[in-house]
Amino acid sequence: MADQAIGADPASKIQDESDLKRSITGKLLFFYVLGDVLGSGIYVLIGSVAGAVGGAFWVAFGLGVTVATITGLAYAELVTKYPQAAGAALYVNKAFGKRPLTFLITFCMLSASFAAAASLAQGFSDYFSQVWSLPPALLIGLLFIVALAVVNFIGITESVVANVVMTVVEVSGLVIILACGVIFVSEGKANFHSLVEFHSEGNPIFAIIAGIALAFFAMTGFENAANVAEETIDPKRTFPKALVGGMVVAGILYVLVAMTAALIVPVGTLAGSDAALLEVVKADVLPLPLALITIVFAVIAMVAITNTCLVALVTQSRILYGMAREDVVPGVFSKVHASRRSPWVALIFAAFVVGALLIIAGQIAVGDPAPGEEKTTALEILVNVTVVFTLFIYGMVIVAALKLRGRDETEGSFKAWTPLLILGIIANAILLIYVVVDDPTSLIWCAGLLAVGGLLFLLERLFDKGNRRQAA
Repeated sequence: MADQAIGADPASKIQDESDLKRSITGKLLFFYVLGDVLGSGIYVLIGSVAGAVGGAFWVAFGLGVTVATITGLAYAELVTKYPQAAGAALYVNKAFGKRPLTFLITFCMLSASFAAAASLAQGFSDYFSQVWSLPPALLIGLLFIVALAVVNFIGITESVVANVVMTVVEVSGLVIILACGVIFVSEGKANFHSLVEFHSEGNPIFAIIAGIALAFFAMTGFENAANVAEETIDPKRTFPKALVGGMVVAGILYVLVAMTAALIVPVGTLAGSDAALLEVVKADVLPLPLALITIVFAVIAMVAITNTCLVALVTQSRILYGMAREDVVPGVFSKVHASRRSPWVALIFAAFVVGALLIIAGQIAVGDPAPGEEKTTALEILVNVTVVFTLFIYGMVIVAALKLRGRDETEGSFKAWTPLLILGIIANAILLIYVVVDDPTSLIWCAGLLAVGGLLFLLERLFDKGNRRQAA
């Protein structure tokens, strides 16, 4: 067993004992958060949100960003008190001190990241297929995951620098979309009434909730920053500004881009496309050759998705690394490469699980739906799994932040406004209930991923038992 359980040591002592390299500055962290958030939502999920809500789907993005940012405030508060790897698991363990609950939260976080990375790999292959028809989409996604695992292995600093470069590229894609909107409006073609239109059937409130639940996936990823706290320079000072600042900037871009898409492209076209933002470019608003700008934008979208997925793989390996150090999963996951200082065993395992999810979801999606049921895409399957895990975790993190008030606080600790945190708990609970009721099969996927965690936990218990017998 480790010398201390998670949360038993002061933050400063654990920081000093860390084998990880402390090299991430506040500016790098800001772009890390911004790039992580932007790639997943804008380029992958905007069509699904439009299909759920209607022309007013920008409202869903705005509200989704708001709920996620409230959760981000809880993370910012906790990171300034406990600037260590392990994120949500660390906070819940410090708040409740229950090892089974700590393990559950930890593996929920890891499972959410697995499903999100598989979702993004699917989105990458969708954009790739819009321009090039070969090789098969599934192979594209798998090769994509392997390539990112190699980048991650090279090192955390190189991964974060690559993240910054890709963030600049993906923001340029959003600038292209916004430029389309400016030109479209200036030419007098915009019908602003479309921005307040909801689907005619059903209650608009439920349409918005459905949109928020999907849009929430777009904001997942900011919590990944907490898992590189141990590799950040002066986290108490840099984390709150970088984390909340990155989320707010991403949220503003989300709303503006969503409004632009709703003005230029019919909602039905957006909803029916695997690469919805590409439809905005294909509307031929820009005074540039359509074939060229289409290819350029598809490449930018793939870079954006790559950016977010890279961060997810970084997170997965760091969570496994942290769990192994605390004897929750087999110790082999704590192995760090001698020269690159990367948790290479954890990285290989994470890439394997993401690839497996991509294959299984793809096989289910190509099958025929049951009579009376709509066909579900691989992306929708994986997104729902991610959202179920994430909403549960976010709610628990906010509860932990409130429970830990008055403990381990210093002059530099950040403190979120309590009424906002309470509102965040309620909002996360409502969205979680909606997603589960709307897609009960998501619970089956969640149970399967948690079973993998249970197996790892069991292997660790058996390994410890063997060690004790040897020592005796």
